[in-house]
Amino acid sequence: MTNSLDKIPKRLQVGEFAKTVGKTVRALHLYEELGLLKPVGRSKGGFRLYDAQSAERAKWIVKLQGIGFTLAQIQGFVADLEGSHTGSSATVKARDVFENKLVELRQQISKLQGCESDLVDALNYLEGCAKCESDFTPENCQRCDQNGHEPGRVPELFSGMTENCDEGATTTNTYVQPTALGSEG
Repeated sequence: MTNSLDKIPKRLQVGEFAKTVGKTVRALHLYEELGLLKPVGRSKGGFRLYDAQSAERAKWIVKLQGIGFTLAQIQGFVADLEGSHTGSSATVKARDVFENKLVELRQQISKLQGCESDLVDALNYLEGCAKCESDFTPENCQRCDQNGHEPGRVPELFSGMTENCDEGATTTNTYVQPTALGSEG
């Protein structure tokens, strides 16, 4: 099994290395300043040099950032791992960090799914509004009974669009008008 990092020449200067790992030179310098990435040496001209192992580390940092870790959190994570007395204690620490991040990500996913549902409900409702031929003013839209709408029942994302809402109006985030949009949710 070949790894794309196997194709990296023995040592690369920072500019070439940045292109290889898809980061800017400044980002790599920041990683170095934070103690996250260390060049394997310097060229005769004093340029930082990186190798395949450096690329592996840079990709790891990028992956952690992609799942929501800040550079400060990665810095603390690295310090904890490097400060461990045994590989076993390092893996226990890593497991704790990853388990906590998984809980956090699942909470974010749940929240995003709720947002998605609210947006689908609003778009389905607004689909009917696009066909509206009434002379309702925006303040009276919540009393609309055209195009599948029920007076006083509007999605939450629509109900707050006008300040003078009908006092008897109720909102719902479960209103779904069957349309092509609703089939994707």
